[in-house]
Amino acid sequence: MTKLRCIAVDDEPLALDIIEDYVSKVPFLELVKRTENAIEALQLVQAGGIDLVFLDIQMPELTGIQFLKIANGKSNYILTTAYSQYALESYDLNVSDYLLKPIAFDRFYKAVEKVHNQQQKSLEQIPPAPVVATPVVAAAPTAHPVQDFIFVKTEHKIQKIQLDDILYIEGLKDYISIYTKAERVITLQNMKKMEETLPNNQFIRVHKSYIISLDKIESIERSRITIFGKVIPIGDTYRDEFFKRIDNKNI
Repeated sequence: MTKLRCIAVDDEPLALDIIEDYVSKVPFLELVKRTENAIEALQLVQAGGIDLVFLDIQMPELTGIQFLKIANGKSNYILTTAYSQYALESYDLNVSDYLLKPIAFDRFYKAVEKVHNQQQKSLEQIPPAPVVATPVVAAAPTAHPVQDFIFVKTEHKIQKIQLDDILYIEGLKDYISIYTKAERVITLQNMKKMEETLPNNQFIRVHKSYIISLDKIESIERSRITIFGKVIPIGDTYRDEFFKRIDNKNI
């Protein structure tokens, strides 16, 4: 049976608990991620490989309607909310269903079954490939598209930043600064969350206040890294892991 890869997005932990419990009872669903962070969820959807999103409408960082407009048709959506007034606008954005809280399991099952049936129908419509005799080899694991950008919330907008453009990230008291050659982008996200978001083959934390892009390093001198003219210290906590990574890259 083909499973739907799902994520649940809601700023209320109890609502996420309910969705997670319901998903565990449905054999054709697989919960990949539950999160209270709408921007993190948007990055997952944009990266690909997510079949279904359970999406709350009223969230502080990014509303469900804004999420749908930015995602621009990637994945299927079931909206979850305590308010009915958004139903018409959400259907204009082609959501699969609209569930009012508190959500009963039978209503939940009906909604996800509809999405599953649509997916199965789409798979049946794909014409079979011509049969060609070939040696039997082990199947390679399915690869999901590599994410090459992130979304961050700035004071007035949600901004898309290409990962290749990032030089380094500096953590301050209540916010972080993302530096590229062209600009400095300020967001209220914390360093730990940013470190978890970025691909670890491309970025590494070298200090409690700094994450750097490995391929943007210009020079390393003792406990200091230079990137685009900026001198960045290497913290004692991060020193061993940093130089281990550097050795592996044969720098």
